[in-house]
Amino acid sequence: MHKKRLLIVLLPFLFLMVIPFVVQAATITVCTFDKDTYHQGQTGYITVTIYNNKDDKIKITELSATIDYYYTDGNVYLQKFFTNSTLAAEIQQGQSSTFYIPFSLPTNIASGYTDLEVKAKTELWSTHLEGWLASDYPTYQPRLYIESPYKEQLDEQVMINKSTTTMMYLFGVTTIILAAVLGLLFILSRRARVITQPIA
Repeated sequence: MHKKRLLIVLLPFLFLMVIPFVVQAATITVCTFDKDTYHQGQTGYITVTIYNNKDDKIKITELSATIDYYYTDGNVYLQKFFTNSTLAAEIQQGQSSTFYIPFSLPTNIASGYTDLEVKAKTELWSTHLEGWLASDYPTYQPRLYIESPYKEQLDEQVMINKSTTTMMYLFGVTTIILAAVLGLLFILSRRARVITQPIA
């Protein structure tokens, strides 16, 4: 009975020793958007560079970007976009590869900042087993900025206001100059009359 208990306690440890651990094989070193600001309904892409920091080649089996959308109706939706590169893609030891993930934004997405989760699934080549082993899932969380559609209208209104103000100043300056010229002409015409009048 005592030996059975000992065996039950030791079994998980033996299992952990026999099954290979998931190893860290890759790091996402670059994860950037093609623009700083996006608008509702726009498309774009994420540039992702993955570095192999292991002693053997790795294989990227999946690369995706997941976005938690806050829509204008207040609901939250989840959308996942995948790389347009052909996978599985191998990366040799000490090398990097760059991939692109295209995405499109809904027309009713709420404006503001939204976090994405970019995740790669990798496998590591084992020379002594001559096969691929499950590896880690490197992640990166870039922040996407969606500009309010009202900002364009506000910028347009500001431009109209600036134009109107400039026109008013120009009209005011023109009126002052015209008044000064008319005043000068009036003074000159009075002097001309005084000079041309005969002396009695």
